[in-house]
Amino acid sequence: MDKKAKKSGVQKSILRFLAERPAISLPELKSKMDISSTRCLKNLIESGQVELRHSDNQKYLKITKKGRAKLNSLNLESGEALVSINWDGLWRIVILDLPESRKNEREALRYLLKKAGFTCLKNTVWISPFPYEHLFTNIKKDLGLGTEMMILVADKLDPETKLAFLNAVKK
Repeated sequence: MDKKAKKSGVQKSILRFLAERPAISLPELKSKMDISSTRCLKNLIESGQVELRHSDNQKYLKITKKGRAKLNSLNLESGEALVSINWDGLWRIVILDLPESRKNEREALRYLLKKAGFTCLKNTVWISPFPYEHLFTNIKKDLGLGTEMMILVADKLDPETKLAFLNAVKK
């Protein structure tokens, strides 16, 4: 395993660990994660993916929104299947409506939708037969997207929509 892949794996492990807790003390993280080098942790803090807070002569770490987005991206990029790829007969529809002022977030979400196998039917409407709605529900919650992102699960599509989906997939 090359150095970059190992570093990415350590960072992903740290982000996963922090995502499961509201916060953790630095000594506790080091002991539970068996982190020999603090360089990966320092990089996560400097990149804004992890926040370091001081309280009662103790240092605490907390994952940030940016860290959760990075973890979601790393999960999608890995070769591991996050969800079943067998179709359960339900359609996942994501309606994404972020203003121009949030263009970077919009582009990042579009990237994640593509990586998750969603197909863009219209500029703001994405559809997939794969059960990623829980992932995108968490992303919506983590990024504080109220009505800017809507997630629908449907058992039927009208014939024109189904045809539009099939045509978009062929492109």
